[in-house]
Amino acid sequence: MNQDRIDVLRAVPLAAFQHVINGRRVSASDGGAMSVISPVDGTVLTTMARGTREDTDAAIAAARQAFDSGIWSDLAPAVRKKILLNWAALIEANALELAVLGVRENGTEIGMALKAEPLSAAATIRYYAEAVDKLFGEVAPTDPAFLGLVHREPAGVVGAVVPWNFPLMIGAWKFGPALSAGCTMVLKPAETASLGLVRLAELALEAGMPAGVFNVVTGEGAVVGARIAESMDVDVLVFTGSGSTGRRLLEAAARSNLKRVYLELGGKSPNIVFADAPDLDEAARVSAHGIFRNSGQVCIAGSRLLVERRIHEEFVEKLAFHAASIRVGNPLDTATQSGAVNSERQLRQNLQFVEEARGQGRKVIGGQRILEETGGFYMSPAIVADAAREDRVFQEEVFGPVLAVTAFDTEAEAVALANDSKYGLAAAIWTSNLSRAHRMVRKIRAGLVHVNTYGGSDLTIPLGGVKQSGNGHDKSLHAFDKYLDLKTAWIKL
Repeated sequence: MNQDRIDVLRAVPLAAFQHVINGRRVSASDGGAMSVISPVDGTVLTTMARGTREDTDAAIAAARQAFDSGIWSDLAPAVRKKILLNWAALIEANALELAVLGVRENGTEIGMALKAEPLSAAATIRYYAEAVDKLFGEVAPTDPAFLGLVHREPAGVVGAVVPWNFPLMIGAWKFGPALSAGCTMVLKPAETASLGLVRLAELALEAGMPAGVFNVVTGEGAVVGARIAESMDVDVLVFTGSGSTGRRLLEAAARSNLKRVYLELGGKSPNIVFADAPDLDEAARVSAHGIFRNSGQVCIAGSRLLVERRIHEEFVEKLAFHAASIRVGNPLDTATQSGAVNSERQLRQNLQFVEEARGQGRKVIGGQRILEETGGFYMSPAIVADAAREDRVFQEEVFGPVLAVTAFDTEAEAVALANDSKYGLAAAIWTSNLSRAHRMVRKIRAGLVHVNTYGGSDLTIPLGGVKQSGNGHDKSLHAFDKYLDLKTAWIKL
């Protein structure tokens, strides 16, 4: 990365952003707009269209018409692949521009943003594009007098509602397989992270994607997201975000056309360190980065640290050292390791958790608002060194740089603490005992369990949760299951 080039891009004035509907950039039907506040310095970056029900209906109608006409779904898979690969190449060519745009809007440190946003999105699109002409139907082993064929067909119009922490990466986990499968899409970005996805939709058109195939409508979830969920013309709804919103989307789907709904609803992931971990210092370093990078705004963040009691004090000291070594600051500075909190509202919520822990008499290391003079939204990493299982900081998702540390004595107690959560998205185990590692993987209720590492899984493995972390899977070839229907042909010969 070149700091001088980043500084040029960060200073570029931004014109008002519009929806991308049916291949055109359009303003809100009532002329409404929303201010885009930068968490970097608290200033207004630009405005974007405040979507209406009418805007959302227009986008859904465009996606429906594009799907029913066959301009996308009836293309040979190899042709769709070519367009998608063109799109991925354009994203890569504009990667730094997209990364800086995203950082200005949501505060992720630029080093992570470049890799985890545009470059990740391009890789995801390429992965599914390369796979789509390798998905086969089936021939059933039937009586020779009959032929049983199982076809895989695109499910139709997909509605997607994506979060603000990694909008391009998580968005691509949804539109990558959906569009590759032949579906069309209406995507609603988060209110505080929309600009990059609008730009991606514009690049899709440049790549040759037909009008109406990929539509982006910006605005409020209570309007745009709700309208997508209640539409009779949306066949599949995919969402990453809060449990309360997920419930409302399920209710809307039930009231409308019983569309399939797939939810990723976050987590309170346990990171379990045994005394026989291969390298305690490395475990502490990785654990610190597993919660404090991107200001803790990561769905799978290891926000509950369970440490074997006989190393608890030593490990907390190591953890605090590594946390203090993380440079928090302007996310557009290449030396920064953890950027801004996404919004002032989120910052206040983070600090409330910290103050509540202090009020309970817990030992809290760090956790102050910092760099307030910049006008941006920053806080130092917070470690609650002696959290109890009944504490709110142990039970509830903060979605910020706040870590609850709890000691345990036995393997059975570690499992009980790990599973004492309504969530089940991710977990980790640090141990040199291979048998213990396998036992723990089986016993912990989570969709993703790390062993002697945290984070960094690639596209080849699925990501999904259990319990109130949701259903369905992003990533890997399993993601196609959400966007493909099985159709059986039973033929008498």
